[in-house]
Amino acid sequence: MNADGPIAHLVDGSLYVFRAWHSMPDEFTDAEGHPINAVHGFTRFLCELLEKTRPEHIAVAFDASLTTSFRNAIYPHYKANRELPPPDLERQFVLCRDIAEALGIVVLIDHSYEADDLIGSTHWGLRAHGFRSVIVSADKDFGQLLGEHDEQWDYARNLRWGPSGVFEKIGVHPHQVADFLALSGDAVDNIPGVPGVGAKTAAALLAHFGSLDALLERVDEVPFLRIRGAASCAAKLKEHAELARLYRQLTRIALDAPVVAHAEALLRQRAEWARLEELSERLRFGPMTRSRLRQLCS
Repeated sequence: MNADGPIAHLVDGSLYVFRAWHSMPDEFTDAEGHPINAVHGFTRFLCELLEKTRPEHIAVAFDASLTTSFRNAIYPHYKANRELPPPDLERQFVLCRDIAEALGIVVLIDHSYEADDLIGSTHWGLRAHGFRSVIVSADKDFGQLLGEHDEQWDYARNLRWGPSGVFEKIGVHPHQVADFLALSGDAVDNIPGVPGVGAKTAAALLAHFGSLDALLERVDEVPFLRIRGAASCAAKLKEHAELARLYRQLTRIALDAPVVAHAEALLRQRAEWARLEELSERLRFGPMTRSRLRQLCS
């Protein structure tokens, strides 16, 4: 992989469907009267992304479920703090996948692996072929995937960063992100972390020891560090060492999900206007959205 290598855009589809669901007014309905505000917002997002980037290689990943990933088997409380999507939103997720496919975009979805894992595994496979990845998401977890020439793109805020940006944001390097989240916890995913170890302490510990494994192997050194409550911190780490290792299984993005990671599989195909036209009718898209979709077929 090098700075001039080909680029693959890997999109965290679920995040942008949820954003559209929360931000778009609920006045949008389809021909049968069902709400489709998330589909409208997601379609506009996809159109704009394709217009701006004109990607040759692109995939959009979706979460199949909040309760069936391998992480739920390891830790039943994983994401248990989240409400399941209502039926109206579940229905819209399917339609968003239909729109992406009709636009010629590869859709990634699996019941055992989350969107993060599908993106991570695709990214890992493409890296071996000299590709750079642009991961389109605001999710901090993706920081662990960034190599020297990769980027993460928070599309809504139009912010981009590489590996150094991960350090600027959370105080650890990409290879330490999973360890950092295992120590400090991740409230969004209902991962408690080690009690009493906040973000600053976790970053300081990883700066000194390098990794969670080295920290736990050398935990007797912790009381001598210049961090607040060092002795108490050492005791907590000893008590919760196995939990910390368990949490890392949750925070580490899987790189072995069942994806087809050769470059040809991610080539954007020609958009299908007949399918997009049928969806536009069913979803009652306005003339501006239809015009954008038609132009993306040319």
